[in-house]
Amino acid sequence: MTRHTLSVKSLRTTMADRRAARLRRQSLERQLASYTTESDRLELDAILARHSAEETSELRSIINRQAMDRLIRSA
Repeated sequence: MTRHTLSVKSLRTTMADRRAARLRRQSLERQLASYTTESDRLELDAILARHSAEETSELRSIINRQAMDRLIRSA
C-alpha cells in the first residue's frame, strides 16, 4: 500500500470513530433528557454520587448543559 492509501484509510477510520462517538453522545443526551422531574434529577444525582468525578464527568457535563438550556427556555 502506498502512503496515500494508508492516510485515506486512517482518515476514514477517524471519521467513522468520530461519527460513532457523536451518535453515542446524542443517544446519551436523549436518555438524560428524559429525567425531567425534580425527583428524577435527585435520583440521577444519587446514582452519580456513587461514582468518581472522572467516571461521571461526561454525564455531569451533559446534565449541566441541559439544565442551563431549560433555564434559558423558561426565562
